[in-house]
Amino acid sequence: MSQFQLAAASGGGGSILGLVGPFVLMFVVFYFLLIRPQQKKTKARNGMLKSLKKGDKVVTIGGLHGTIMEISDDIVVLRVNDVTRLTFDRGSISHAVVEVEDKD
Repeated sequence: MSQFQLAAASGGGGSILGLVGPFVLMFVVFYFLLIRPQQKKTKARNGMLKSLKKGDKVVTIGGLHGTIMEISDDIVVLRVNDVTRLTFDRGSISHAVVEVEDKD
């Protein structure tokens, strides 16, 4: 055997583990720092969108504040003022506004 073949045969297994290990470690770090928090945020947003009901005050992604007048599986009709009603996709709702009662 040549010197190259002896070196490849003796150190081949350790070098593969040495190459794969950092990639596995990077994936684990990316999973816990990026992927998992994004999945939690998506799950919370979908739960909020499913729990919307008539009369809820919401804010759209564009910043429009309104009250839900009608709601279906994918369409939301918001009352912006006494006269104006606008139709949006359900996914365009950013968040629901929670009103805090003052106890004076």
